[in-house]
Amino acid sequence: MNRQLVKESKRWVIKIGSALLTDDGRGLNRERIGLWVKQMAILRQQGIELVLVSSGAVAEGMSRLGWKERPDAVHELQAAAAVGQMGLVQAYESQFQQYNIHTAQILLDHDDLANRKRYLNARSTLRTLIWA
Repeated sequence: MNRQLVKESKRWVIKIGSALLTDDGRGLNRERIGLWVKQMAILRQQGIELVLVSSGAVAEGMSRLGWKERPDAVHELQAAAAVGQMGLVQAYESQFQQYNIHTAQILLDHDDLANRKRYLNARSTLRTLIWA
């Protein structure tokens, strides 16, 4: 992508994967999350609209549940993600509060984007949150 195009962009989608947020998949590294949030706060101060897409829920859930190995079964992965999502949201919320930035969570799946009515609703919700 052209660097000039990136510099001129006013809305960024930032994807942070598990490897950047966790201690080798063993729960969240809150210090690293704080560093990412600080960088995002600086971008916000520069007028950049941000949407954060984050991994890490499964690793945090495994840590909270005391699981040492990542499960293979979908239902176990979903259980770990459900438990871990709470910690992930809390970690981001506490960090963003330091910069007086409101946070929200939206969980979308393929059907939310494939169905036109649901897509338009999701888009409107995201726009409302970005401008809030």
